[in-house]
Amino acid sequence: MINITKNLGMLLLAIYLILVGVTLLFHTIAIPVVVTGILALAAGILILIGR
Repeated sequence: MINITKNLGMLLLAIYLILVGVTLLFHTIAIPVVVTGILALAAGILILIGR
């Protein structure tokens, strides 16, 4: 069974890294820069405040 972290910041970071990786591997998939930017910002803030 896969353990998914309960830390929301780390979960958002993982999602961000997966999205960026998929975008870089497959150039045909276009994820808006605004979406990845907001996701990265939210992950960083939540990691800093310890959630």
